[in-house]
Amino acid sequence: MNKWQEFRQASRMHFVPLMAICVIQGTLAAWVWNEQFSLWIALVTMIGSCAAHIFSMMINDLWDYRSGADQAAYESDEAISTDSGYLTSGKWDERTFELVTWAMLGIALACAVLLYFVSGWGVLLLGGLGCFLALFYVVPPIRYGYAGKGTSEFAHVLSFGVFPVMGSYYVQTGHFDIRLWLLSLPMGLLTTLTFFNHHFLHWKTDRQVGKRTLVVMWGERKSFRFSVFLLILALLSIALCAVARVIPVYAVIVLLAALPLCRMYTKMKPSHRNLQTHQQLLWLSLRTSLQFGALIIVAQLVSRWIGT
Repeated sequence: MNKWQEFRQASRMHFVPLMAICVIQGTLAAWVWNEQFSLWIALVTMIGSCAAHIFSMMINDLWDYRSGADQAAYESDEAISTDSGYLTSGKWDERTFELVTWAMLGIALACAVLLYFVSGWGVLLLGGLGCFLALFYVVPPIRYGYAGKGTSEFAHVLSFGVFPVMGSYYVQTGHFDIRLWLLSLPMGLLTTLTFFNHHFLHWKTDRQVGKRTLVVMWGERKSFRFSVFLLILALLSIALCAVARVIPVYAVIVLLAALPLCRMYTKMKPSHRNLQTHQQLLWLSLRTSLQFGALIIVAQLVSRWIGT
């Protein structure tokens, strides 16, 4: 295995397209609504945003490893670990993993500084808030991701929806638009749903090591109902975007992409829910999120081409 393949696995790069989709949506909004587009700004924005996303996942893995949460999941028959496995298996030593993690933050900050000189104060505002949320999700003394009060879910909506969509639009135009709040909701909510569903795979071992997620605080049954609620909110946000003409009305066809996920939820009766079905739900949530995002991008492009 070459170094690039190792990095892809250690960074869990299969989740990065969630961030890339948000950046593309915000960039396309600037082009469609304002006819403003700079390729090099878009590339720097994409690199910085994806580096920040990788940093957030790797710093999460690093502190979960240090807290014992990931090791507990690996050693338990009642959990499936969702980390990269590069620390718990010893593929990378802690020092190497830490250096790569902070390097990702360095790349993100370098891109933010460059974009600040090009576009203005909004870059520092959104970038600073994003870095704060990524760092202190698991890092002491704040560790808001372990609070068990919905703070992590709210942060996911912001970090993987609102901030990248608004930021990628801002660097192209130099201003914000109220419509961006609506445009960011579908991906923000679907990404939050995906990350929320991964907690079902190791909530019992999370509880043992003091990791307080909503699933730990509420238990599996109540948390599963909340997962359904998140999906409903995401679907309603698509309809809201279409009604508000943030996306073209015909873009509601993207709702069809949610049918497999909806069927999965209806099949997961209490007696049929286990680690394997929750694992299937996680990956189906990720696939649905990517499909939604890609279809919204197609709708944005079509609206640009046909002028509606």
